Amino acid sequence: MNNPCKLCEKKRAKRYCPGVEGEICPACCGSERENTIDCPLDCEFLREARAHDQPVALTEDDIPNRDIRVSEDFVRKHEHIVMWLGQALASIMGARRAVDGDAREGLEALIKTYRTLESGLIYETRPQNPYAAEIQEALKQAVDEFRKRAAESTEVQAAGLQTLRDTEVLGALVFLQRLEFQHSNGRRRGRAFFDFLRAYFPQPAQPAAVVAS
Repeated sequence: MNNPCKLCEKKRAKRYCPGVEGEICPACCGSERENTIDCPLDCEFLREARAHDQPVALTEDDIPNRDIRVSEDFVRKHEHIVMWLGQALASIMGARRAVDGDAREGLEALIKTYRTLESGLIYETRPQNPYAAEIQEALKQAVDEFRKRAAESTEVQAAGLQTLRDTEVLGALVFLQRLEFQHSNGRRRGRAFFDFLRAYFPQPAQPAAVVAS
């Protein structure tokens, strides 16, 4: 006799779900995946679904901080800080098993803080979400570490270049925020953006050196 789905208890279970540690039906797998089920990233059914994920339909009004221009030229010139922050974001998300929504909140909070710096004020926005707050703090520490390494870099000193400016950090954060909007699948426990970060911002074998752009 075939077992019923562990979730709906009506349809016939046809696949093992590591997220619920039981057999479920394909319909529940499709509807509850990364919504009510905390799916392991190596689940074969999640990997298959990820290949067919459609981006969430967004209008221009849905994207925050549209007044901040982040051009291809900016990203190219500031590749090192973008990569550094992308790797830091991937690292903290992986360590805390954070979801894409946590990253969105953490990035927005830190962006708001840097926006206040532009006006000469110092006001730190702190998310209520503890995962988002940890992401915000990890990114702040990553910026501090990048600045420290840049100050100690003989190549940077020899070039006589200025240290990292707040506006450059802000641009890099907004760029990462837009990547999250672009690659998130909109599911409550979705980690599609984290999957993207792991692929395009892989963790270095050892800490990367700061190179002058």
